[in-house]
Amino acid sequence: MPVKIRLQRHGKKGKPFYWIVAADGRSKRDGKFLEKIGTYNPNVNPAAIDLDVDGAVKWLQNGAQPTDTAKAILSYKGAMLKNHLLGGVRKGALTEEQAEEKFEAWLSEKNAKIQAKADAIAKAEADTKTKAFEAEVKVNEDRMAAANEAEEAAIKAVADAKAAEKAAEEVVEEEAPQSIDDAQAAAAEEGKKE
Repeated sequence: MPVKIRLQRHGKKGKPFYWIVAADGRSKRDGKFLEKIGTYNPNVNPAAIDLDVDGAVKWLQNGAQPTDTAKAILSYKGAMLKNHLLGGVRKGALTEEQAEEKFEAWLSEKNAKIQAKADAIAKAEADTKTKAFEAEVKVNEDRMAAANEAEEAAIKAVADAKAAEKAAEEVVEEEAPQSIDDAQAAAAEEGKKE
């Protein structure tokens, strides 16, 4: 029975979620499997991978063949390296302590890289939010300045209109007689002049 380590798709349409399983090579993709050895969620950044490294190494040592994607995931999590180191222990090139020490050193280095990537992503998101906020504040300030200028222009226009109305009233008052008696007096004066 050829055993494959492969991905089994779960999740909903457009949001895949995978189980990493050891299954008979002849079974369906999402069908019967021998053992679930982990999960893979590509929907988050960085991708979330939960893997039983020892279980994967056990299947690799028993002859299971990983698919290309599963092999990449196993390499990323260190299962392929651990299998390689245990092969060296079997051949006598390394002791178990040396193999475990090398594996732990590799794991700590890998975790540091993953954490650095996560920090960089978080910093980039924070910078993007800060820039968007600053741009929004600038737009709001420009909008408020334009509203203030429009309000000042309206106030000035009202003041100019009142001044023009007052000037027009003064002109009318100078030209028009104050009362009927004044009009008769003005007419009498004109009559004397003639």
